[in-house]
Amino acid sequence: IHTGEAFTCPDCGKSFRQVATLRIHRRIHTREKLFPCAECGKSFTTSSSFIRHQLIHSDEKPYSCADCGKSFSRSYNLTQHRRTHT
Repeated sequence: IHTGEAFTCPDCGKSFRQVATLRIHRRIHTREKLFPCAECGKSFTTSSSFIRHQLIHSDEKPYSCADCGKSFSRSYNLTQHRRTHT
């Protein structure tokens, strides 16, 4: 049972509530990249970064502009694009 104490990174001092989150964070310092892309060889420290990266290798663009219909693979890019309509 976790008693509420923080798990602190010995490299930078950042604190986390869960030891698993600290382990993932520590990969930044160790440069450990466990998620390689089979398409281009680029590797990632987290599965979420790897999954987001995979979109560049597909034609999937789930985020569409309601004003002009242009589509994007990332919501951030749609948000940036929408500013061109204002």
